[in-house]
Parts: sequence; structure tokens; C-alpha cells
Amino acid sequence: MPNRLSNATSPYLLQHADNPVDWREWGDEAFAEAERTGRPVLLSVGYAACHWCHVMAHESFEDEATAARMNERFVNVKVDREERPDVDTVYMAATQALTGQGGWPMTVFLTPDRRPFYAGTYFPPTARQGMPAFSQVLDAVSAAWTDRREEVVSSAAGIAAQLAEQRLVAAPGTVTPADLEAARTTLARDFDPTYGGFGRAPKFPPSMVLEALLRDGSEQALEMAGRTCTAMARGGIYDQLVGGFARYSVDAHWVVPHFEKMLYDNALLLGVYTHLWRRTGDPLARRVVEETVAWLLAELRTPQGAFAASLDADSLDATGHLHEGAFYAWTPEHLSEVLGPEDGAWAARVFTVTTAGTFEHGASTLQRPGVGEDVPARLADVRARLAAAREQRSRPGLDDKVVAAWNGWLVDSLVEAALVLGRSEWLVAARTAADLLWQLHWRADEQRLLRTSRGGRAGTAAGILEDYSAVAAAFVRLAGATGDAVWVERARTLLGVVEEQFADGRGGWFDTAADAEELYTRPQDVTDNATPSGLSATLRALGLIARLTGEDAYARRAAEGAATVGALVAKAPRFAGWLWAEAASEASPAAAPVEVAVVGPAGQERDALVRLAWSEAPAGSVVVVGDGTSAAGFALLEDRTVRDGRATAYVCRGFVCRLPVTDLDGLRAQLAA
Repeated sequence: MPNRLSNATSPYLLQHADNPVDWREWGDEAFAEAERTGRPVLLSVGYAACHWCHVMAHESFEDEATAARMNERFVNVKVDREERPDVDTVYMAATQALTGQGGWPMTVFLTPDRRPFYAGTYFPPTARQGMPAFSQVLDAVSAAWTDRREEVVSSAAGIAAQLAEQRLVAAPGTVTPADLEAARTTLARDFDPTYGGFGRAPKFPPSMVLEALLRDGSEQALEMAGRTCTAMARGGIYDQLVGGFARYSVDAHWVVPHFEKMLYDNALLLGVYTHLWRRTGDPLARRVVEETVAWLLAELRTPQGAFAASLDADSLDATGHLHEGAFYAWTPEHLSEVLGPEDGAWAARVFTVTTAGTFEHGASTLQRPGVGEDVPARLADVRARLAAAREQRSRPGLDDKVVAAWNGWLVDSLVEAALVLGRSEWLVAARTAADLLWQLHWRADEQRLLRTSRGGRAGTAAGILEDYSAVAAAFVRLAGATGDAVWVERARTLLGVVEEQFADGRGGWFDTAADAEELYTRPQDVTDNATPSGLSATLRALGLIARLTGEDAYARRAAEGAATVGALVAKAPRFAGWLWAEAASEASPAAAPVEVAVVGPAGQERDALVRLAWSEAPAGSVVVVGDGTSAAGFALLEDRTVRDGRATAYVCRGFVCRLPVTDLDGLRAQLAA
């Protein structure tokens, strides 16, 4: 019989709707029940593509005896961390403080007033490797709550108070050229010169850091960025048949991924590889861009036109059991079965599929070190046949909820890729996704953005800072690309809410709105991790809209926000990638962003100028297109007229423009200067 999660919009919660556990969604009703019954709350946090979340669900949450114990002694609350990152953030801080580590699934025990007193991550069904059995944890927590409740409540109050006071160490400062040099030096010490990337295993795609290195542009920076991008694109972390990156590599060589494929990784990496192609002309970068967009459109695009959150790591193997990576791994025998002996043996060499296996049980992930690329037709044929054969396997589960921030980052990257590579159909896809974000996620009557939707139905979770800022930046990109000023007005609206609801009074921003649900502390994480921090995303949006509109208020606000954390660039560059990137652009007169207006009737002549502007303008620049007869709501288009009856480009910095040009060579020379 379905439990209380059966009406949820989150696919992760719906995965648990048939558990014998009496799960509830996070909310006042659950905590009122805990208060009424005098029971503590068992909070379980995970996400749909999480392998160990599935494991704990099968071992414990589907077990009748375990569920009976949970239902009798606790009020059980399930949270999708992607839907409620605010809840995840504050209780992850508690978990890390109490245990010294974090991860998902996350299990936290709370008092009825939402204060944590015990926490952990995955608990096995039986004690092993120093971990207690989940049943032992339930018994111990229940006993402590029953026998020493006053002590537990007092401890919880102390824990919550201590965590609430643990603000991030202040790191104010304006980023100087010396800071940029220090950041590059620090990063170089962590760089893996053999396999690319930074630090040891596991290795995550360092999307924001790669953007910073590309904007830095020094020989050392480009070497680190190029080697890392090449290693990832040729490794097992990249899907060598259809494109798209997995979440991270469990080894230092990018060979074996944690197989879940997240929208946010691919959105951010799409921007990185587009920038790498612009900067170096590397054909591998262009291939990654084209394949990744094709995969996104084919596998993550929802019927409503936005993009789904993720593909699961697990799928059914040949024996009908869920197994991580089953969809993606191959043996030499598998290759021969699909391709025949000759092509199978050739494919094994091309994709590094060995008899011993590079993954588990003698299977290998597919890598592409460069073998066979001298016969592109054969390689394309083999890839197509393998991809078709793989489609006959049981597919990984799809988390088809739409997350506002992740779609915002994708639209941002997709607009740039579309204009740089001249793919108008990608621009249409970007605009369709952005339309859905505005029509479905924006609540005009409440002046609020909702974080998620699914199947055309909006969720209830309020947007956080990253949602507003990522979507605002995407709208600014679309405004310039389409010449439709409605997008910049929508961006203004979102950034207005950011200032009204999220400003912290000290120059920065909180991650949750002032009128959001009150937790035991208000989250404010300014460091980039797998995704940009809310602050980084806000600075990016403010910078883009300042350059598009020429309004100093946006630029001043961006500078004020950046100054609250500027010291992070030198102290912790791996966690300040986008902040570093913006500072690197502004510090170099030759690479500082510009504004480009291209006017003229629609057609090949104007399109060529637009494409060149997007391709060769410094990173962070804005390009706006118009017909030359009307400013269409853009200050940058005012008095920008067509010259000699030809499409015309104006290159400006701070809205001070050079002489107009009508040919590609002239525009290229101005952008280079």
C-alpha cells in the first residue's frame, strides 16, 4: 500500500512511495506529529540517481521488520536534496560536524523542533567494517530518547547553537594580480600532470576552475585546462558512444566513473568545452560540445521542453539485478557479439576493453585514447552499432524533474554553443527551456521562483539564490542572442527579488530568502563545489546584465559582492573558480569583456558577424543583435545604424564604441585589439 509520498512531485520521493516505512514529506505537519506523539524525527536525505541511497532503501527501507521499528519509534521524513538543497545543506553541516564526514544517503535524528542530535550517512543492515547496523542505530537512538531525553534535547540545542554560530571565516578583499598569480601557483601544486585534474581520487570535473584557467589564458593555465579537458573527454567518465559526462571518476585516471549523469555537470562542462573550442580550436572540444548537446536533447529533454535532472547510476544487468554501470560496461565478448570478431577485436583496442577488465567482473568502461581515429568512417560505424546494441539493455532510471538553476546553467551554455557553432536549432531549444522556466516556475502574484517542476506541474519548494541567479543569467544571454528585450526585463525582475529577499546586509547574499522556512541556521555557502555557489552565480548574472544594459548599479553591486569573498581566490582557488574567472577577465585589459552590437536585416551577412562576435569576443562579453531600425529596448542598440546598406558591428567597452565595421576582418581585428 502506498505511503504518504505517493503524491510527491520528486521522483526520488516516489521511489520510496511503496516502502513499508510511513514516510512523510518535509514540512510543518511532520514536526507537529513529532511534537504531538513525543517521538524524534528520522530524517533521510538522498536523490534519485544516488547508488548508495538505492542500496540502503533495498536493505532497510523495504524490510518489513526495519520499517515497523522505524514507524513505532520515529516520525520518518524523506527529503530529495535536489528539491530542498536548503534542508540538505544545514543538516549536512550537522552530519559533518558530528561524524567528520558527509555523503548520501544522509540520516539525521532531530528533536521535534528540528534540531539535530545524531547523524550518519549510509548504515548497513548488519554491522560491518566498523559501521553499526541500522537496527542498532535505531535501538540506541530510541533508547537515548526514551531514557535520557532531557540530556538529548539539551545536547541538540547546544549542537544547533554552535553550528548556527559557525559562519564562514570572513574572506573579504579585492582580487589583485598577485592573488591571481598565487591562485595559479596553488592550483599547479595540486595539478596531476599525467592524467589532468587536481588532487587525488576521486576526481570530480572541475568545471568552474577550468573556466578560470581558460580566462587566465597564460601558458601554464591553458596547459592545465587543456590536459584536464582532454583526459576527461578520452576517459571513461565521458560516454564514448553518445556523449555526456558522469558525475565523477572513482580513480585518478578518469577510467571508472560513478555512472550517474547529472544535468548540472553537463550544463557547466558544455560551457567549458565551448570556451576551449573558442580559445584553441581543438577539434576534440568541438566534438564533445556537439555530442553532449545531442545527448542532452535526445535523453534529458522533457516533453515540456526543459531538461531533466539526471540519469541513474544503476540499471538491471543481464541477470535482472540492479548493478551500478551495467548499462555502460563491456567485455571483449560483448563487443564481438555485436560487431563480429574482426570489428570486435578492433573496437577492444580503440576503447581499451581488456580481458581483465578496467571496471568490475571482467568488464570495462569505454575509453578513447585516440586509437582508430585515422579511420573515422569505421569508428563512426562501430560507435553507432554499439550504441544501438546498448539501447537493447535495461536503461538507467531517469529523474525527470526540472531544476530551475540547472536548466538556467544549461540555457546559458547552450546559447553560447549555438551562436559559436552556428546551430540555430540549439538556440530554439534554449529558448523553449527558458520559456518553461518563466511560465511554470515563476509566480508573478507572489514574486517568487519555484525550484522544481515535473511533468508540467510545478513543485512546492521555493527557489534558492542559485535558482534566481542562474535563470537570470540565462535570460540575459537569450536577450542578446534573440534581440528580444523581454528577457532582460525578466532578468531584472529576478535580480530584484535577489536583492530584496537574499541580501545579507554585509554586501553578500544568503542562500535562502528572508521569508523562507526558518531552519536552525540560515545557509550561506560562498564556495564553489560541484556547482557554483549562489554568490558566484549571482556575480555572474550581475556582470552580464551590467554589460548588457550599461547600468552602473549592477556593476557596483557585483563589485560589492565580490569584495566580501575576494581573498578566497588566493587562499582556496579550487573553491572559487567563477570568482577567479571574473577577476581574471577584469584584470587583463586585453581580455576584459566587451559589448558588441550587431545590426542589420536578418540573413547570412548578419549571422556571420554575430557568430564571429560570439566566437572571438573575450569571455564574459555580451553580444546583442538588432535590425538597425529600432533600439528594441536595448541601450546598446541606441543610435546603432546600418552602414552602407550592410550588416554592421559595433565593438564597445563600457558603452564607448569603436568605429563601426561591416566586414569580418574588421570585426576580428577590433575584437583582437
